[in-house]
Amino acid sequence: MICSPALHPCRPDHSVNNIRSLSIAETFYFNFEKTNRLAVTPSKENILKKIRAALIHPTGMPFPNSEGNQAFYKAQQQEMEIEFAEQFNQLQGRFIFCVNRQELAFQLNSLVRKQDWKKIFCTEQHLLQILGGQITERLTGDLPGCDISITGCEALVARTGSIVLGSQTASGRTASVFAPIHICIAFSNQLVYDINDALQLVRNKYGTQLPSLISFATGPSRTADIEKTLVVGVHGPKEVFLFLVDN
Repeated sequence: MICSPALHPCRPDHSVNNIRSLSIAETFYFNFEKTNRLAVTPSKENILKKIRAALIHPTGMPFPNSEGNQAFYKAQQQEMEIEFAEQFNQLQGRFIFCVNRQELAFQLNSLVRKQDWKKIFCTEQHLLQILGGQITERLTGDLPGCDISITGCEALVARTGSIVLGSQTASGRTASVFAPIHICIAFSNQLVYDINDALQLVRNKYGTQLPSLISFATGPSRTADIEKTLVVGVHGPKEVFLFLVDN
């Protein structure tokens, strides 16, 4: 590449008699240097000097105990089952505790008969084996047209009363959202106190193959976007039942 004052005024000392070949990188550097030299103002230079001085002589953090060294939320004060039940009920959820799997099957089948739910959507075989009875007789594959959906979960968060759902289960992403009533079945070894514990539980289960979606369902779907009026069941189920089985 030939550089001259007529074509590329790279340096002021270049003349027509002193033409030399420059690389593209050298030409860009000279033009960039010239542009920056012209653009720097006294006020900008003062700011840059202060930044350089601050980097050379850094100051310590004025409040070292305010950044992540202490728990932000209160520590666990009661049994996690009680904490979760209280938080979940405050969110208008329905909590049922079962001492074993036999009681789970009895309680859920009794609820199905009482509410007269005729179309039940459930694709998780290990839950169907536990429930049996009228649940299997009323199964449907029509998720948008079902009365209830029954799913498992990844974890429960006691502090917030949240259900942790993942897309890698047999129910996938939609079963807990499309049905007007969602029934979730969880076991006591899935119950943790805080969100970090729930995420660690998911990591321990899946390792590096994490689900593409991990969501936290905290009570029935609700919104107050329109005139700040709370409406339930707009973006998801109107009712959520949680059966916790002690295992």
